[in-house]
Amino acid sequence: MPLIKYIDANGTEYAVEAAPGISVMEAAVKNSVPGIDGDCGGAAACATCHVYVDPEWIGRTGPAAEGLEQSMLEFAEDVTDQSRLACQIIVADNLDGLILKLPEKQH
Repeated sequence: MPLIKYIDANGTEYAVEAAPGISVMEAAVKNSVPGIDGDCGGAAACATCHVYVDPEWIGRTGPAAEGLEQSMLEFAEDVTDQSRLACQIIVADNLDGLILKLPEKQH
C-alpha cells in the first residue's frame, strides 16, 4: 500500500499506509491525522481538507481542478499554487511517498 506523509504546521509528520482508490482525506481521517477535518465527507463542499502538495509531487497529483475544487479553495486560507483538497486526490501506487503539508488551520 502507498505511504502518504502528512506534515502539520509544526513539522510533525504522520505517515499513513493508504489503500489505492480512497482519497488522501479518507486515509487521514481513518488514521486520525490531526488537521484534516473533512467535514463534508469528501464531497468537495467544505475545504476542511485543504493541503499543500509538496512541489516535487505536484506533477503526479496535478493542480487543483478547475470548477468545484478551485471554487471551494476560495473558502480556504493561505491558498497557494500547491493547494489541493485532499478529498480530490485519489491514492494510487504512483503516489507512494506523497508528501502533504497541512495549513495552520482549516477554517
